[in-house]
Amino acid sequence: MSDAPEQLEEEMSAEEKAMMAEWEAMADDGDGDSADAVEEATPAYDGGGDDDGSGSSARILNQEEIDSLLGFDDDSGLGGETSGVMALINSAMVNYERLPMLDIVFDRLVRLMSTSLRNLTSDNVEVSLDQVSTVRFGDYMNSIPLPAMLSVFKAEEWDNNGLLTTDSALIYSIVDVLLGGRKGTPAIRVEGRPYTTIETRLVEKMVHVTLSDLSSAFDPLSPVSFNLDRMETNPRFATISQPGNACVLARLRVDMGDRGGRVEILIPYATLEPIRELLLQMFMGEKFGRDSIWESHLTQELYKTDIQLQAILGEKTIALGDMMNWKVGSKVMFSTMVDDELELRCGHFPMFRGPVGQKQEKIAVRIEDYIEPEREEDQ
Repeated sequence: MSDAPEQLEEEMSAEEKAMMAEWEAMADDGDGDSADAVEEATPAYDGGGDDDGSGSSARILNQEEIDSLLGFDDDSGLGGETSGVMALINSAMVNYERLPMLDIVFDRLVRLMSTSLRNLTSDNVEVSLDQVSTVRFGDYMNSIPLPAMLSVFKAEEWDNNGLLTTDSALIYSIVDVLLGGRKGTPAIRVEGRPYTTIETRLVEKMVHVTLSDLSSAFDPLSPVSFNLDRMETNPRFATISQPGNACVLARLRVDMGDRGGRVEILIPYATLEPIRELLLQMFMGEKFGRDSIWESHLTQELYKTDIQLQAILGEKTIALGDMMNWKVGSKVMFSTMVDDELELRCGHFPMFRGPVGQKQEKIAVRIEDYIEPEREEDQ
């Protein structure tokens, strides 16, 4: 009885050796790459199987292989957000339509802000537009470098809100400039404390100037008034939209000599919806589907067209049988008097009305009244 396990073990090892020899023969038929593929694709058997192979089981993929199939690449450091399943989920992030007229609006804002901030600070201020992009509201709120000052403003005519972010570098630069700091000296930063009332009021003054210039930049498209609603330092209290909603983000750089910082204007697409058709234009005054040159030419030619105008001297309704009895010399009596006004018609449409007279031995009508065309509702 003691020799039975040893004999069974020898038989199983012989079977395994035969199977391994068969695998090696299969691997030798192809190149090195195909051999590796065969070894990976061939099911692995454990040592406890029966003679008929019923105890075999397929190899189970580990977590790294599952992540590679799904597109999660840990080596990229992005957590797989740019490939695989996450790429499909986040693909809607860049599928928002472009608004060409916004670039012109923000270029106009840069010119207006340069002049306004120079008058405010009495210093040489240069404003430049870094980028106009589309972001999700939640992603932008998570990316704001703190400390910062968030100004929530409202577009009165559009009945919606926007957000203006002033970073700490610009806040201390404005405070330093408005309180008489020396030129050529960088602004002193005091981190780790909330902004004082004086600093908030000075930044609020700059925000009012910026919002006024933003209103002026939109005036050629649509008159709008941007009014400051409140100022916050915590992004959670400046929520004006859902985290997944699309927004237009304009990044502006403000330089005052050796000092300066950034201003970021965030406007949700929902706020711009009332003037969406205007923002889709490629240039100011563009009219989709219409040719202004052809319209003006057609109008000029219509004014030169000859039409037939009829003066109705009198009208009378008679029976058809009576009219069939007319003969040469028959008289038809009308009820039109000398002082009655005649009606001038173009086809079946009444146009003018006026008294009848005579000029150069011809009957004439002086136009005094214009007859308004009848609407379909009145008919």
